[in-house]
Amino acid sequence: MFTGLVEETGTLLSLAENKTAWRLRLLARKILPGLKLGDSVAVNGCCLTVAKKSRTALEFDLLEETLRRTNLGNAAIGARLNLERSVARNGRFGGHFVTGHIDCVGVVKIFKRSGKNYYLRVGFLKKFGKLVAEKGSITIDGVSLTIAEVTTASLAVWLIPHTLKLTNLDVLKAGSRVNLEFDLLAKYARSKK
Repeated sequence: MFTGLVEETGTLLSLAENKTAWRLRLLARKILPGLKLGDSVAVNGCCLTVAKKSRTALEFDLLEETLRRTNLGNAAIGARLNLERSVARNGRFGGHFVTGHIDCVGVVKIFKRSGKNYYLRVGFLKKFGKLVAEKGSITIDGVSLTIAEVTTASLAVWLIPHTLKLTNLDVLKAGSRVNLEFDLLAKYARSKK
């Protein structure tokens, strides 16, 4: 379980295919202390298991399903990836309930400065529209955000400078692909109908 409160951005060092999986390797500094093999880390919002670690790098195994359902397979070497450790039993819980199970990849329609804030509109497949509510929660590349506007196939959020400083959302532009995890409570409520 995660909160969508990004702890740092790591740098993608490599993504290479091996016999059993794809191996993603990234540079990380802040979250490394205390991480163990087998721990969960949200990488751009996708829950991955630490397969190897060194003094400065983390490695994860990715399956074809992960590459197909997320934007990790399209990330360029050197790209900044949002990182968050799973919630500790005794830790504070901010943000919202995030599982790290990406529902789909959305496409940025608009990203622009508006006054002192930034406006971000993301499009997605219409079938997910029933999981989106104004003032509800959305996770975009692992960042917990509040939805400001909704259409049948898109949503918009407002971003504050603090969010842009701590995450990789500052590099988005029209056409960028982002990982979307829709609100967990909305998914459960929808499944009961």
